[in-house]
Amino acid sequence: MIITPFERAWQYRELIRAILTRELASRFSGSLFGWIWAVVSPLIMMAAYTVVFSGVLTVAGASGPTSFAGRSLVIFSGLTLFNLFSELFYRAPSLLHEHAGFLKKSIFPSESLAWIAVLRALVYAAISLAVLLGFELLLNGHLPWTILLLPIVIAPFVLFLLGGVWFFTAFGAFSRDIVHLMATILPLMMFITPVFYRFSDVPAGLRPWVQMNVLGDYIEMFREIVLYGRIPSLSLYAACFAVSYAVFLLGYQFFIRYKSILVDVI
Repeated sequence: MIITPFERAWQYRELIRAILTRELASRFSGSLFGWIWAVVSPLIMMAAYTVVFSGVLTVAGASGPTSFAGRSLVIFSGLTLFNLFSELFYRAPSLLHEHAGFLKKSIFPSESLAWIAVLRALVYAAISLAVLLGFELLLNGHLPWTILLLPIVIAPFVLFLLGGVWFFTAFGAFSRDIVHLMATILPLMMFITPVFYRFSDVPAGLRPWVQMNVLGDYIEMFREIVLYGRIPSLSLYAACFAVSYAVFLLGYQFFIRYKSILVDVI
């Protein structure tokens, strides 16, 4: 009988919970302000990028809010999802190496490390989301009802992240060069993803190519429901869901295919 990744995670849910709790506790271990940094860090990033991209630099033909506060919301919403993505994809290639001693001494299913990494990153993303919603409520006096649709958009995004983490975790076990490759690519991705702008700001001739960036599509849908109170395009959502599910399945299959030798090569 084939065990699905969801069933495997459920079987080891208590151990996953224990490891996740330990990882969350160690994130700010030894720091003076602890979990306050989970709130302060994204705020500092938002302020810095907003100053740069609203004052020093501007996007040619940029539309949307022109006020500092409005631009802050647009940029912070983009950073919330991009930071979630970049944290996971930067860490994924070294994930097995981080837990090599544990994996070599136990029968814990190595594929469950992806769940732990994603859940850990989601906790910090949830804190950033709470700050974003609080900031939006302070500025506008209300929140759009469409934020109730947020779980529907985030669910397939989580599948996309899991699939990607499984793939790069397995790939990174064979070569540590993948860590350096991701460290080079991810900063570039920030500028080809609509973090500081919107797809509508991109020249019409380039827009179809830029929109092939699934991460950018999720950021656009995220902004639609969180900032603008609009329901995202159903066709766009369906396409993103299909791509995310394919990445989820292919990433898992790739990991399972090489799982038996991964522990030996780390």
